[in-house]
Amino acid sequence: MNEVTIISGRMNPRVDPHLEIWHWEIPFYLFMGGLAAGILFFAALYVLLNKEDKYGAAVKITPHLAPFVLVVGLLALLLDLNHKAYFWQLYTTIRLQSPMSWGAWVLMLITPISFIWSAIHIRTVFPNWEWKGILKTIEAFLVKQKRAIAWIMLFSSVILGIYTGILFSAFNARPLWNTSILGPLFLISGLSAGAAMNIIFSKDHAARLTFSRIDLMLISIELFLIIHMFMGFLASTQVQIDAAELFLGGPYTAVFWVLVVGMGLILPAILEILELKKYKIPVFVPAGLVLIGGLMLRFIIAYAGQESRWLY
Repeated sequence: MNEVTIISGRMNPRVDPHLEIWHWEIPFYLFMGGLAAGILFFAALYVLLNKEDKYGAAVKITPHLAPFVLVVGLLALLLDLNHKAYFWQLYTTIRLQSPMSWGAWVLMLITPISFIWSAIHIRTVFPNWEWKGILKTIEAFLVKQKRAIAWIMLFSSVILGIYTGILFSAFNARPLWNTSILGPLFLISGLSAGAAMNIIFSKDHAARLTFSRIDLMLISIELFLIIHMFMGFLASTQVQIDAAELFLGGPYTAVFWVLVVGMGLILPAILEILELKKYKIPVFVPAGLVLIGGLMLRFIIAYAGQESRWLY
């Protein structure tokens, strides 16, 4: 039994006896994990760069979404498990060669950190909030340890972002997923989603433009990785050529190149360039397209991967 089967908990196909058709929960969970990773990465980064005041929204406002995003993602994962009562068994061992083990332990680390980060910045959203008793003492201690927390959060968010792609690439039975590109691709996609959320929540125009520039860079890297992934497939074995052809004239061609590449990457990049050239573009439009594109990327990779297979 492989890692992805363990996480989905499903062995029975719906359509084709060779396919393990997943529900919506797994790609949604991977998107939420990547989004949380992107949000927390930028929050930690600007604290460590001593730019907390300049990018206050990224450090003190947007991260309040992260605990909610992580919990909703984990609930989606739990819904997909057939044996929900045994999820705790992931925490009875540590297997360094297992992506699922890495993911479970990183989530165990980053989820409480996201709540801690939100708690020490809660007055940014609720100015009259006051911790009482021992909670006030704990808060004071955590504020003093903020940079240490930021270092932990920075590294764990990167691991979480990469893990969302490695979870696929470790599944050797599907040629489309069996590529080292997916880890970096999903990490960059998650960072782009995090930058998009900061564009939405930043009230400072200069900070918003900074995140637009960052997102443009991330979109460029994401496009490079996608092109590189298909070039690698086309230069490889026949089964990987067949996997690439699912997107190059096959059933996923239109949905991938229109929804992910066109609407999710190229169009928001054009709109962000126009904004940098001082055209008035509603901030939620390119940011929303980036988020939708990131979500569709995971859904399409998840479902298309199940249609790619080795020849027997």
